[in-house]
Amino acid sequence: MVDVDPTTVRTHATASNGAGEYTYQAGFGNEFASEVVPGALPSGRNSPQRAPLGLFAEQLSGTAFTQPRAVNRRTWVYRIMPSAAHPKFSRLGHGTLRGTPFDEIEPDPNRLRWDPLPMPATGTDFIDGLYTVAGNGDIRTRSGMAVHLYAADQSMTDRYFVDADGELLFVPEQGAVLLRTELGPLVVSPGEIAVVPRGIRFAVDLTGSARGYLCENFGAAFTLPERGPIGANGLANERDFLSPAAAYEDGATAVQVVQKFGGNLWAADYDHSPLDVVGWHGNYAPYKYDTARFMTIGTISFDHPDPSIFTVLTSPSESPGLANVDFVIFPPRWLVGEDTFRPPWYHRNIMSEFMGLVHGVYDAKAEGFLPGGASLHNTFTSHGPDAETFARASTAELRPQKIGGTLAFMFESRWMIIPTRQAMEARHRQDDYDAIWGSLTRSFRVLACKRRHLCTFPPISRSRTRRSVSCWPSTARPI
Repeated sequence: MVDVDPTTVRTHATASNGAGEYTYQAGFGNEFASEVVPGALPSGRNSPQRAPLGLFAEQLSGTAFTQPRAVNRRTWVYRIMPSAAHPKFSRLGHGTLRGTPFDEIEPDPNRLRWDPLPMPATGTDFIDGLYTVAGNGDIRTRSGMAVHLYAADQSMTDRYFVDADGELLFVPEQGAVLLRTELGPLVVSPGEIAVVPRGIRFAVDLTGSARGYLCENFGAAFTLPERGPIGANGLANERDFLSPAAAYEDGATAVQVVQKFGGNLWAADYDHSPLDVVGWHGNYAPYKYDTARFMTIGTISFDHPDPSIFTVLTSPSESPGLANVDFVIFPPRWLVGEDTFRPPWYHRNIMSEFMGLVHGVYDAKAEGFLPGGASLHNTFTSHGPDAETFARASTAELRPQKIGGTLAFMFESRWMIIPTRQAMEARHRQDDYDAIWGSLTRSFRVLACKRRHLCTFPPISRSRTRRSVSCWPSTARPI
């Protein structure tokens, strides 16, 4: 056995990649390799008879062994104690966390919107601050998704979390979080996102109050969408995703590991930290992404394109092009479409849309949609700009316009997203959400001209001094 200096630095120092306090490895789905102590990774094999430095070799498989190489995900870790060294897990209360089946209430076709989740009582950590809004699918068959919120003001002290049900997509809205994972740390601030794959243990450290959104993906792991005719570049580029460098915790300290399994919380008391990985190599790893690096694509002629062009990550289903869940953002961008209603149009969609707002104002909602808030428009639920936005966008002078200082996002799923009872009964749900469309008025007019034709007179815009008239023969009576 090789002795290791106990004063070894356990996190990598600042690097020149501009990533902040920690060193990261760039790329999406890459084969990474990282070690804190030189020699921790074996050479030429994964599981030698004796692993280096007296460590234990262990494989973490995120996919079945025989899945195709393009989607196969696994990582070898070299740790101080094997993850099997733990006592029995016992059930915990789940608080405001919920799992499948989402059947507490019957599906509701109404449009729903919530104000920001109130901050919890002092002394709440990430686990205790989890709040489930809605979800669909079946954890046991690895399909569907859930939407959670987190709100906390205390770091997880001697406490760790692992989700066996799905991978977790973090969207911070208030306050940065430090995700200390088995494979190393990630600092994630509002404007950035992070994904922790299922089965990887982690803790959440805070420097103050923090709040944000979580998408729990029960289906196929998030990947980058195909670009199609866009070509080889654009949208979220692979090089901008960052995975952690190895770091480890060592010490004979009593800690609690909380596991989400089958929709419930279970806990076991360990006599060591589960974040004891000294080196690792593989392609199954947490990652973060700065949404400011997303190359937004839009029209340079006319019409607002489908929002699918804003997709950052997608969890594919068995049907090509049909997502288990998509993660879509609406970042700062230029609008230049000619003779175009520039905000998102009125819409009914077979997909279900959960929206959140990190900061700023969403361009389709003039008021009421707040940072930290949320809306849910389920399958074929009519939605679109509120009355104020419609009136403004219909008469605005169409010059190049920069939409800045905003970041909205959407979790879009192929199935109905069913709210929890607590979300439907929450005091921060807006009971009057439908009122934002209440002041929309009719402007359609058809008149009979002297030739007894039916004539339509469109509204006058600022760019026209006369109304253009369209008429056609008709035997109908004047209207």
